[in-house]
Amino acid sequence: MTVLIDNRTDFEITPETEKLFNDVIAESLRYEEFDPQCEISLSIVNNDEIQEINKQYRNIDAPTDVLSFPLLTFEEGEQADVNENDEIMLGDIIISIEKAISQAEEYGHGLKRELAFLTAHSMLHLMGYDHMEDDEREEMFEKQEAILNNLGITR
Repeated sequence: MTVLIDNRTDFEITPETEKLFNDVIAESLRYEEFDPQCEISLSIVNNDEIQEINKQYRNIDAPTDVLSFPLLTFEEGEQADVNENDEIMLGDIIISIEKAISQAEEYGHGLKRELAFLTAHSMLHLMGYDHMEDDEREEMFEKQEAILNNLGITR
């Protein structure tokens, strides 16, 4: 598994934070019984940058907490793109660190929990899940909580 972290902010990505991202990504893949030989790109940005990306790709002119850009459609017969290490290129996760900090405060838990939640949420999107319907939203919520609980990351 390769996780490419691109920090485009002043927020310091400590070795502990990097381990958190890697652990959540690995547990998400394990939980879903997905091939662990994947490449995931994870970018940390500010609200202005995520707002621009949100506007460009979703026509929503507002900052958001996380955006996911899967590279697989999960259509029958689809051949995944692979990197030079023969790992499946799963997609991109973009997290607004400013939103993550404010949501951690709003929800009354630590930044570690919020970053883990956003990463698990986005990983499920990269693996084909969505939450447009109530039943889909409930399924994703249950999976996110299970992934975090398996890692001992609670509120």
